[in-house]
Amino acid sequence: MKVQIDSGRCQGHGRCYDLAPGLFGDDDEGFGTVLGDGTVPPDEAEDARRAAANCPERAIDLVEGD
Repeated sequence: MKVQIDSGRCQGHGRCYDLAPGLFGDDDEGFGTVLGDGTVPPDEAEDARRAAANCPERAIDLVEGD
């Protein structure tokens, strides 16, 4: 699984990096960013799903598969 953030939808609420700090960070203006290439380690998959479910703007996309 990989995570992506749609920068056009992100409003900088920060829930992604609060809920999954191993997967998301923030830029200089507080908008969410994906750490690394977005690959989600198996032990962080639930954090990725939780972050996506809690994004008020639905700006986080989960891409299943290789």
